[in-house]
Amino acid sequence: MTMPIPLSPPGLHRLPGMLAFGATDIGPVRKGNEDNFLLDEKLGLAMVADGMGGHAAGEVASASVLTELRAYLAAHDATLPAADTCAGPGDDPDATWSDPAAGAVTLLHAALSHTNASLYAQNHARNRVEGNGMGTTLSGFWRRGIKAPLVLFHVGDSRLYRLRMGVLEQLTRDQTMYQQALEYGLFDRLPPRNMLLQAVGPSPSIAPEVRSHLVFPGDVLMLCSDGLHGSVPHGEIEAVMARAQADNLDQLSAQLIAMAIRYGGRDNITVVLTLCGAA
Repeated sequence: MTMPIPLSPPGLHRLPGMLAFGATDIGPVRKGNEDNFLLDEKLGLAMVADGMGGHAAGEVASASVLTELRAYLAAHDATLPAADTCAGPGDDPDATWSDPAAGAVTLLHAALSHTNASLYAQNHARNRVEGNGMGTTLSGFWRRGIKAPLVLFHVGDSRLYRLRMGVLEQLTRDQTMYQQALEYGLFDRLPPRNMLLQAVGPSPSIAPEVRSHLVFPGDVLMLCSDGLHGSVPHGEIEAVMARAQADNLDQLSAQLIAMAIRYGGRDNITVVLTLCGAA
């Protein structure tokens, strides 16, 4: 078995107004780990990717997409207004209020389009296009400063959860045929849960989910691959996240991974836990 090589080193990471810890595990069955995660303290960026493609292509896809997206944001972040000087509705009573994260949302759309085009070009160069090449899911968030909103971005079926006041909510929508069938009310003969409608890389364009959220002290965020959420019941994830403190994020991450294995999960497992208001 190959050992997972996360892009971010183990340990606590201080994001703007938040503490984060990430962990990944190969799981009990797979011969390699196609998951990866990235935490960038300077940018305020957290991401999880679950690669696919076989013959180590999934590992290449997840790592390259994470590094390419980070590089794009780092190169263009200075084009946005300072993160802590965004205008709000109280700054000018005659002004029409707009989302203070609108610039970050727009930039993320551009970054995701660029990143997808880069991986698609690699597939095209290998004559593997239109769904046949390597690809990856991608879920993450970007918070440019302590006063800035959180901007989530999402392609595929990795997830971002938020625990607030003891209630766990899934903030992302799975871009899968299974989820689509449920929303259409087609409950008979449902497709497999892991049949993706979108991924970064296999197709020339993507339609990512990108939107902003306010975060408050005490909120707990969790990014994870489907190796976790596909195995561990919602209520048990909620119970673990409810115990999050600044000094136990590593222990809770390990516990969640162990639960996924205990429940018979066969996939790679990745989790990034974040406690808001703790940094």
